[in-house]
Amino acid sequence: MNCDRRQMIGTLAAVALGACSTKPSSETPTTTPTPSATMKHNPFGKLPDGSAADLYTLTNANGVTASITTYGGRVTSLKVPDKKGTLGDVVLGFDTLDGYVAENPYFGALVGRYGNRIGNARFTLDGKVYHLAVNNGPNSLHGGIKGFDKVLWTAADVSTKEIPSLELRYESKDGEEGYPGELTSIVTYSLTAQNELKIEYKATTTMKTVLNLTNHSYWNLAGAGEGDILSHQMMIAASKFTPVDKTLIPTGELKSLDKSPLDFRTATAIGARIDQDDPQLKFGLGYDHNYCIDDADGTLKRCALVTEATSGRTMEVLTTQPGVQFYTGNFLDGKLKGKGGKVYGRRSAFCLETQHFPDSPNKPNFPTTELRPGSEYKHTTVYKFGAL
Repeated sequence: MNCDRRQMIGTLAAVALGACSTKPSSETPTTTPTPSATMKHNPFGKLPDGSAADLYTLTNANGVTASITTYGGRVTSLKVPDKKGTLGDVVLGFDTLDGYVAENPYFGALVGRYGNRIGNARFTLDGKVYHLAVNNGPNSLHGGIKGFDKVLWTAADVSTKEIPSLELRYESKDGEEGYPGELTSIVTYSLTAQNELKIEYKATTTMKTVLNLTNHSYWNLAGAGEGDILSHQMMIAASKFTPVDKTLIPTGELKSLDKSPLDFRTATAIGARIDQDDPQLKFGLGYDHNYCIDDADGTLKRCALVTEATSGRTMEVLTTQPGVQFYTGNFLDGKLKGKGGKVYGRRSAFCLETQHFPDSPNKPNFPTTELRPGSEYKHTTVYKFGAL
């Protein structure tokens, strides 16, 4: 009787221990938790005046990450998967704040008040002439000497459970860099579950002014610093462009791209025609031109598609803007060392800057860039990444 009782107690103890064990049974299925979208915030260094810049890193559920600093609203890193699923950084930039503070070609920057060029650094509104900083030949480029790329933006985390989002805000004073009106700009970066970097621009003014905001990221889908971009296949959904003079100011013409080496309606290697004997290519030392997006009507439309065969990465660009500036890094000269000490040589990246047309304030036949009190400037651009 005592033997049977001891045997029963031993059996019950074994069952209890098995129930408490953390080792799963071979018959019990296990699941891997789905990663959640997150945002991390870290110091990024101090500016010469002692003010502090921050770095925000957005991560979506797929592990794709985008890092953005409050200095100039710059995209410092964007890591997306290749055809093997390996993440790689596809934007040029620097490891530290000092690189962005030093002279550089607007890597990753929010550009304003006016992205691109205004001819002879002046424009007229309601009969009054406004004079701007001259910083690109005889013209004003990307907002002047201290444009939005060189100011500190105020950050706020506006993420949802599924989508990490960073809101950046900047109050530009009346007369800043020569532009009229107090301007409040709000730019929101979001990283979606579809591997899209979505940029939403909003602005209001206290006086009639002109405005043209954009992002100036330099892309290389093979990876930042991984050679030139001449073999990338480029498609741009535009049948017209705005030809330029020798100072890269539009002539005012909307010219057909038929039989032009600038025509990318059919996907073509960037380097296939870049050095052809064409006046427009000579002016820009390659591609540096505004394309008039077909059927632009203020709704989100695809304006470009880029593919890179070795990595298999693709980038689709959608925008509500009427134009996109295609630039092929013609003025990169190998003097800049970027992330990881990599040298950024000529044509080692391309830009697709969604925008209103250059010099629109002086070209009445171009879509207007005027913003009035009581109205809201509102545009969206999406960079969507995939793999072949």
